[in-house]
Amino acid sequence: MEVPAINLKAIILVHWLLTVWSCMFEWFPSSYTWSNFSVLGLGVWAVAQRDSIDAVLMFLISLVLTILTDIIQIAIYYPIFDVKFTGQIRDTFHFCAGMSILSLLLKPVSCFFVYQMYRERGGEYNVNFGFPSMTRNRDSYQSIDPQDTSPAAAHQYAPAEEGKAGPRVY
Repeated sequence: MEVPAINLKAIILVHWLLTVWSCMFEWFPSSYTWSNFSVLGLGVWAVAQRDSIDAVLMFLISLVLTILTDIIQIAIYYPIFDVKFTGQIRDTFHFCAGMSILSLLLKPVSCFFVYQMYRERGGEYNVNFGFPSMTRNRDSYQSIDPQDTSPAAAHQYAPAEEGKAGPRVY
């Protein structure tokens, strides 16, 4: 089954719209606004540099991190403000909270499609953050012991014929 290709611009546009609607009513702290608009900035960077694997990877990692921070912020601030307002202000609050929850629900789907774009741009399954790692795999080591015992290999260091010194192979 083939995954449909979703345009990165469409993902950014949907999350931008939902973030703007979430921030219409100031019930979230500024960290919600900053984190979500920073993620959208990384998404614009991924659109601008079509060949960059790093831009898509940073966008993907930031989307995953904002999933966690959005869950925490909605869990903390929704109960506080839900009982605080009445009337039309409460309806506006519920609309903004609904848009932030909808954005939160769409982020894992967006992460899936952004990961597919990461793979299309040449990203690997294993993400390397540049930290050195210790492995026990010794297949990549080259032995320093001479393995070739053929007569030609035994005479490669012998002086050339007719007393002339030839090039040495090391």
